[in-house]
Formats: sequence, C-alpha cells, structure tokens
Amino acid sequence: MKTYTIIATAAMGLEALVAKEVRDLGYDCTVDNGKVIFKGDALAICRANLWLRTADRVKVLVGEFKATSFEELFQQTKALPWGEYLPENAEFPVIGRSVKSKLFSVSDCQSIVKKAVVEKMKEHYGIQTAWLDENGGKYKIEVALLKDIAQITLDTSGVGLHKRGYRAGQGEAPLKETLAASLVMLTNWYPDKRFVDPFCGSGTIPIEAALIGQNIAPGFNRDFVAEDWNWIGQEKWDTAREEAEDLAKYDQPLDIAGFDIDHRMINIAKENAFEAGLGELIDFKQMQVKDFTTKKDYGVIVGNPPYGERLGERPDVEKMYQEMGQAFKDIETWSIYMLTSHEGFESFYGKKATKKRKLFNGFIKTDLYQYWGKRPPKKG
Repeated sequence: MKTYTIIATAAMGLEALVAKEVRDLGYDCTVDNGKVIFKGDALAICRANLWLRTADRVKVLVGEFKATSFEELFQQTKALPWGEYLPENAEFPVIGRSVKSKLFSVSDCQSIVKKAVVEKMKEHYGIQTAWLDENGGKYKIEVALLKDIAQITLDTSGVGLHKRGYRAGQGEAPLKETLAASLVMLTNWYPDKRFVDPFCGSGTIPIEAALIGQNIAPGFNRDFVAEDWNWIGQEKWDTAREEAEDLAKYDQPLDIAGFDIDHRMINIAKENAFEAGLGELIDFKQMQVKDFTTKKDYGVIVGNPPYGERLGERPDVEKMYQEMGQAFKDIETWSIYMLTSHEGFESFYGKKATKKRKLFNGFIKTDLYQYWGKRPPKKG
C-alpha cells in the first residue's frame, strides 16, 4: 500500500486546530506555517477531505528539492514519477508562488514546470505529438518556492474545503465556513449546552456548530476533484463516506439559535440550514443583541459582530458593543466569544477579556475576545 505525504493547508493562526483534527483522524503530523504535514494512504486523502473542518485544502506532495536555476527546476521536476499520478489525457494546470528565492518569476517557474511534466508524460506514455490532449480529469499542480526549495504538490480538493455545499445565499461579508467552524471549536461548548450566535447573518456559525454537535463530516455533501483520480479509486471514497455516515450522530439533541437584526438574513440562514439538512435543528429569529435574555445556565455565545471598519459606521457599532455588554453582564455562567477587528472592543463592551486570540478573517486582522463563564458544579 503506497504511502503519501499529505499537506493540509490552513489560514494563519489555525494550524494547531487543523493539527488536532488530523491527529483525531489517527495520523501523526508536524505543523509548519500555514500547513500541517502527515503521512497516509489513498484512503487518508479521502478522509482528510471529508473530515477537516478548519483546513483550506488537502494536497499531495509529489516532490521537494533545491532549485536555484531554471535548468535545475526543469530537470528535477521531470525526474518526478508523474506517470504514477497523471493519466495520459490529464488536464494539469500549473499555479505557483515564490518567496525569498532566486527564481522569483512565478510565471516562468510555472511554464518550466509545465514543460517538464509534458516531457516526462510523453516519455512515460510514448507520445509522439508536440502537445498532450489534456481532455481528461483535472490535476492542479502547484510549484511553491521558499528560500530556493521547490515543493511540487497536487491539489486533491478542487474547490476550497470551506465550500461545504449548503450556502444557498449569503450577506455582504460572509464568514468562511472553515473560520466559523474554528470559532466553535475554540470554545468550551458541548452539544448538551445552549449555543447562541446573536449576529448570525446567513447562519454559518450555528450551522457549523450543528455539524460539529452531530459529528457530521463537513465534506459529506460535496464533491472533490480527486474523486476522478484512478490511483485513489471510487472504492476508497465510498469507504470514507460510509465511515462518515456511521460516525454521524443524527439523533443527538441540540439547542442552537441564531439571531440577526435583518429579517432577510434570517430567511437566508433558514434556507442554508435546510440545504445542510439541519433545518429543524436550529432556531433562527430576528432580534437585536440588546434584547437578548435567557433563563438557561452554562451556555455559549459566539459572534462575528460588525467591526465598524468604515468610519461612518463606527459610532453605531460602538453603541451596539455597549448594549451587548449590558445585555450579557448578568449571565455569569455563560461563556462569550466575540470576533472583531475593533481594537477598542473591550472598553465599549465594558469588560476585559479572559483571553484574546489573534485570527485573520480573510485579510482582516482580528481578535477573538473570550469571556469564560463560571464552571458548572461537578456531578456526583
């Protein structure tokens, strides 16, 4: 059974979460900037794509070597076993990036890698024509140069892993599903607790919480580009999906709610939840955060409120942070997690966070402000 070096890419600050997910799947791994690296067979590629909630993509390492000249890049790329990965009619676009390397022209690196793969494929398959047909399955190759080390990978995911397949509609600034799942996983929430998102928008955070709560694989309802690859095979994908189906806890009761000031977003959130197969499990309703009340104890609130990035919006956002602080100040058993780029959040909210964690929402640098509630009494 062939073993591959598999790379799960991650947004900055989320590598530790991705590593935990990889270990939970049963694979030892190492963590690097923006990626988690582990070894596994073809089934591991399928399982990683289906299960990793917080990773961006799953790639397979084809080769890694030093390259300070275009000739080195060409020859060492050509020496890789491309016939093991690409069929004769493969469509294989090449993307690239280069950081602190002598070969800094990305477009030149891409064309050289493309040419090297073409030459190797012609040799391997005994093709006499100048170019290959490329009318088969897609195999996206990436050449990434860092400090003169070239890493050649194949992307097995296709569309990024944040595309779960349930988002029928979205608002102006939708939160990526991978980041939403990360926010839930960074809390002390368990499925038997109340979970509330008071700024739910199109419902991404509550939907991801419900998927986590019922242990539903986030990639269960979507396709992956590597499903057409003969060296993985449909049987492996079927096995991974059957495992996911067996591990799902569809009868796990959940108490999850999402509120938003905009009734149109509530309708979109409901539609997205139904697309995810969770329509009956999440309670969405129109409400302002200042009106939040609860009689329940030991719940968790997770929110991605407006940041006030535009100057005109800032006074309204700061007033809303104050109202939020007032609404939440008496729920001492609840834990509260708010993501915002507003550096004055704590002063308007009226309380210093127990802990802050730096995260990136796209290209926006944000902090996750964490307020830990009182612990429930020990049972027995």
